[in-house]
Amino acid sequence: MDFEDLEPKKGLPKPKDLTSWNIEDLEQYIANMKLEIARVETMIDDKKRVSEDASRLFKK
Repeated sequence: MDFEDLEPKKGLPKPKDLTSWNIEDLEQYIANMKLEIARVETMIDDKKRVSEDASRLFKK
């Protein structure tokens, strides 16, 4: 076990102050966030698939 495992996880980042952003910037921010969500969902699906494959492989 690494000592890093014992360190507390970082908290959630502070929300961005969006009050000064124009509409186009806000729309682009939303588009970027949707892309990031899709990327994370793909990663979750891949990890679930690997976990299920490993479970089947090592199941008696």
